[in-house]
Parts: sequence; C-alpha cells; structure tokens
Amino acid sequence: MIAEGETGLPRHVLMTADAVGGVWTYAVDVANGLFERGIRVTIAILGPSPDMAQRMSVERTGLALVEAGMPLDWADDATPDSLAAAGARLAALARELGADLLHLNAPMLAADAVFAVPVVGVCHSCVATWWDAVRGGKLPEMFEWRAERLGRAYRRCDLLVSPSRAFASATRARYGVPVTTVLNGRSASAHRSADRRSVAMTSGRLWDEGKGIATLDAAAGRMHHKIEAAGAVRGPHGTSIETRHLGHLGHLPGAVLADRLAASRVYVSAARYEPFGLGVLEAAQAGCALVLSDIPTFRELWAGAAVFVDPLDETAFADTLDDLLDDPGRSAELGAAAAQRAKRYGLETMVDGTLDAYRHALRSSGRGRGAAA
Repeated sequence: MIAEGETGLPRHVLMTADAVGGVWTYAVDVANGLFERGIRVTIAILGPSPDMAQRMSVERTGLALVEAGMPLDWADDATPDSLAAAGARLAALARELGADLLHLNAPMLAADAVFAVPVVGVCHSCVATWWDAVRGGKLPEMFEWRAERLGRAYRRCDLLVSPSRAFASATRARYGVPVTTVLNGRSASAHRSADRRSVAMTSGRLWDEGKGIATLDAAAGRMHHKIEAAGAVRGPHGTSIETRHLGHLGHLPGAVLADRLAASRVYVSAARYEPFGLGVLEAAQAGCALVLSDIPTFRELWAGAAVFVDPLDETAFADTLDDLLDDPGRSAELGAAAAQRAKRYGLETMVDGTLDAYRHALRSSGRGRGAAA
C-alpha cells in the first residue's frame, strides 16, 4: 500500500509506450486521466509508428506524441547496445522536454541510463515470467541477458508498479524486487445490446503463445457454436500462428470491437500468461459472460464472476462454451456478474493509484524539486 498524505505531483510526465499491444491502450488511458488532472504528459513511442487510428486517438486529447526512434525492449532485434543507447536518448529527451518524472512502460531502458528525475517503472510483462508460465524450466540462453538486464533496471527504478497482485508476486519471485500494485482500469463502454449472438469472442495478440489461441482453436473444432477471434495472427517480428477453426476477424478498431463484444454472449480467454487482461475487462464492461483459464491473475480479478477452465483442456473449453451458449439465461446472469465486478476496475481508480505512485516516487527519490505543491 502506498502511503498517502502528500500532495506534491509532477507537472510534466514523460511516458514510454509502444503501438503494438495492450500497453498502448493502457498508456493512452492513464495519460488522458493524468491530463484531465492538470498534469502535462508526453508519450515517447518505442518501436513501430502508431497507425492512423492510434495517432488520432492521441491528437484528439491534447497529449503530445514523440517518435524517438527507440527499439522495442522485447523485440527480437533488440540488443544490449541498442537498449543502452535508447536509455541514453530517453534521458536526453527528458532533459530536453523539462519532464520532472519518467513513467517507464518499458522499464528495461533504466538498466544503464542515468535519469535526473524520479522513475516509475510499470511491469506489464517480461520474457522470464512469460517463460515460467508458458514453457517452464530453465530460461533459454537467448533470454538470460534480457532477464538480467531487466532485473538490474527494476532495481534502478524509484518505484515498480504491477497491474495485478498476482503478477506482482510473480515478478518478486523471479527478480527479488519490491513491487506495488495499481490495478489497471478502463472507462466503461456505452455499448450494450439486449440482442446477443450465440457466439464466443476472444481478442488480443493472437500470435502470442501465452494467449492460448491453439487451445481455443482446437476447442472450436469440437463445438457446435462458433468462437470469433479479433486480433493479429502475426507479431511484429515474424512470430505467427495458424488457426483452422476460429472465425478470425483480423484487427478491429476499438469501436468496432466494442460493438462485437456488446453483441456476443460470451468472452473466452485460454491465456496461460496474463499480467492483467484488458480484453477481459472490456468484455466484462460490455456485459459478456466470462469463461477464463484458471490462472492466478484471473482468479484474483474475476473469482465469483466467471467460469474457470484448465488452460490446456480444449475439451473442457468446448463443453463449457457450448453449454453456456445454449443457455441464454445463464449467460445473461454471468454477464451481469462480470459487468458488476468490472466496476472495480475503472479509469478513475487507476489514475488515483498512478498519482499515489508518483507521490511515492517523488518522496522516496528525494528529487521532487520540480513537483507541484
């Protein structure tokens, strides 16, 4: 728990983000919330450029966007040298912009850089905890340098934040560092529909093995109902998955995905690795019944408001989904329970927690001279 009682906050936050996955949604949401509280936010983009829809979502809000030409920390082509150079560029950018706090959604960039402002690192995911959850056993040599570097970076941050207690525990176990929790949140969607289709939806980075799409594809082949999947099947550096039975919708803009969720009875995730799961939250806010893999994160967030299934049991997923889709009354009951639980994970709560994290980092670093009183 972060101690309260001080009001000093940064005037200008420099925040990193990438345009590839859920970090973009998180970063834009929290940055908009901070902006509405009177805090100036500049978002520095790592990796590929945002698409037009992403760019417009930022430009409409008044947030500043900077493409600094820095690599994705988790990309295959990232190297210790390129990440060290990116950290140095980020430190220079913070000085150039006059930022008084750095919000790192890619904490690995703190491994070597010397920052003149407090650093809040957010642990969204990492290759080591992913490996522990998805593959298990000894970490491959190609990942060892990343894990070592990330552990070093974590220890250099003034505060580490995790989006769930379950992932905070996994991070502490792997790296031996203190981690506080600020639950993710989103503004509730206005999209609702009384006329729902008897279909299950899933969404996200379908190419990521940790999302369990292979299990859902096999389950779909056993079902008399359909599973529709929204998202990319190919990652930014060639990682891909082929599906035979899922109804693949491709990448959907946010509003289109919200319409799909609002018109679907059930949302399903077979993820074996999920630090939070924004897609699940969006589905719950839309009133979908939730069928989720039985992993610690989902138990923490959705126990009592979802049905849980062994993440590797394709038959159990198929049977559970067919039974639920055959029973509109039961799916509506579960959808209402999910929507009620989702109220715990609102945008305002996430922004409040983020501001507490900033206060803590400013106090503990002793570098809060530029903070507003």
